[in-house]
Parts: sequence; C-alpha cells; structure tokens
Amino acid sequence: MKFLTKSVLAGFGLSLALTGVALAETRVTYKSAKTTSSYYQMAVQIAEAMKAASGGDIIVTVEESQGSVQNVMEAKARGGDYVFTTPPVLVKLAQGGKAMFKDKTDPKFDEIRALFPIPSLTMHFVMSEGSGVKDFSDLEGKKVLIGKGSFGAREGAKYLKLFGLEGKVDLADVELSNAVPALKNGQIDGFVTAGSWPAPNVIEAAASTGVTVLSLDDDQIAKTKRTKLVIPAGTYSGQKADITTTSLPVVAYTTSAMDDETAYQLTKTYWEQKAKMGEGAAWWNGVDEELLSNISGKIHPGAVRYYEESGVALTDDQR
Repeated sequence: MKFLTKSVLAGFGLSLALTGVALAETRVTYKSAKTTSSYYQMAVQIAEAMKAASGGDIIVTVEESQGSVQNVMEAKARGGDYVFTTPPVLVKLAQGGKAMFKDKTDPKFDEIRALFPIPSLTMHFVMSEGSGVKDFSDLEGKKVLIGKGSFGAREGAKYLKLFGLEGKVDLADVELSNAVPALKNGQIDGFVTAGSWPAPNVIEAAASTGVTVLSLDDDQIAKTKRTKLVIPAGTYSGQKADITTTSLPVVAYTTSAMDDETAYQLTKTYWEQKAKMGEGAAWWNGVDEELLSNISGKIHPGAVRYYEESGVALTDDQR
C-alpha cells in the first residue's frame, strides 16, 4: 500500500450556492494516525475528496498521529479548527477520567463533539484452506500469527484467552507485514489482523492462497464486549457466506469550539463524496448511516443540522 507524506495540504471548498453564505478561508487540521496505517490513507482520501468537491474555501491539513489517545489528549489544547479520529469509547473514558485518562481529566473533554463515522477497526481471523480450520474450536495446535503491539494483536490474544485457547495455539514469531508470504509458504496456518474491511492483506491472501475467515457466534461476540459487524458474502475471493465478526467503531470528532457552519459543511461534503471515495477504496463502502448508532456522546450542532435535513434519526443523547 502506498502512502503519502506526513503532512498533506488539501484544499476543499463548500457548496456555498446552496447556502447563500460567503465564508472566508477556513483552515482545518485533521489529526489521523501513523503514516503507515490505512487510517492515514483514509484521511488523505477525505482531503482529496473534499478538494475535488470544492473551490478551496477550506484548507485541510492532514497530520500524522501516534494514536487515538494522543488525538483525544490534544483536544485540550486545540482550537475550533481541530478534527481528529478516535473510537467513541476513548472519548467516553476521557470524559470520565478513566483508564489511560485517569488523573488527566480536563473540562475541554466534555466539549468533544462527533461529526461522522469512518471505517471501523474490524477483526479478521484468517486461516489457510490447507489448515482445515473452519471455526475457533479447530485452532488448537495450529500456528497462528497475531503480531505485536497493535490493537489486532491485543484483541487476538484476548479472544484466544476468552475462548479457552490460551497456550493451546502456537503463536508465530513473524512480523504481521510478512503474514501473507508466511501463509503462502506454509510457515503459519493463519493470521489475525484488524483494520478496515475489506482488508488489503486479506484480499491478497484470499486471492493467492485461498483462506477461511472465521466467524464468531453471538456468545463469543458477547464475551469480547465489542460491536458486532457482518462482512457480506463475496467481499473476499472464495467467500460464499457472510462473516460475522467484531469491530471497534471509529469516528471523526471536533469540539464545540468549531463553528456550526464549518461542521455542517464538513459533514455534508463527507457524506456526498463517500460513494465516490468508495469507487477507489472499497473500505468506504462499509460505512453507512447505521454506524451513527455507535456514537454514544454528543454530535456537533452543525452536523446535527445536516442529519436532520437528510432525515437521519438521532437519539436525544446525540443532539
């Protein structure tokens, strides 16, 4: 996967003819993820899509980040031009001063407001056809790569423990970046990866080797305490049935310091350009209005205005 530079400037304008409002140039910073992640590439795609749909009234700067916790922490010091991505659960923890935000509370965390959902982090347990693994009960004695240090690695280890497989699966000491070659040459029976779907490494593995992506049942999903997600049949080569798995929702946020018109136009342009983005990157096709239900906190009033105009139902807690 090719990635762009650490800081990408992309101007995008707003359809002012629809509003009759003339805006001065507005600058927005979009804090995303590491340049090596798919979420950084998504940020660049959003900026490019905004630019294509506009005339440069708003300038978006895509910034590299070391992770979602950093993105939330910076909401304390940033102004009304700040947009960042993070799972909703981290916003909830920050506002409650819990976990990694313990003793780091700040009143500005209460001013965080959602704009729109982006592709969720989706768990994939990918097994070669030759392994014969069809469900989690077949994993015992198999060699599986879960990686190190990433969300997918932590979740993979957690699931093996939850499902009674801790110590019963041979964990491969191979970098996740080498998962597909290792699967092809038989070094491993499978690998675990988390990212947007369809996942590029799973696409490659399915096309070149033939794989089975494991589904979780409702009891297993309940144990993980994650959000259920269904990957439709036909997403990957040879996939004849839906895959039921788990996900960690991810949302683009700002704060109440952003003016309503900017939040409105950002949200409106995002949804209007999403289908076109999906033509070039299939992970956008997994995003729809139903993902708004994963937002547990407040949505920015400017974004609320767009959703109301579009007939999208929001909860009282989101308004």
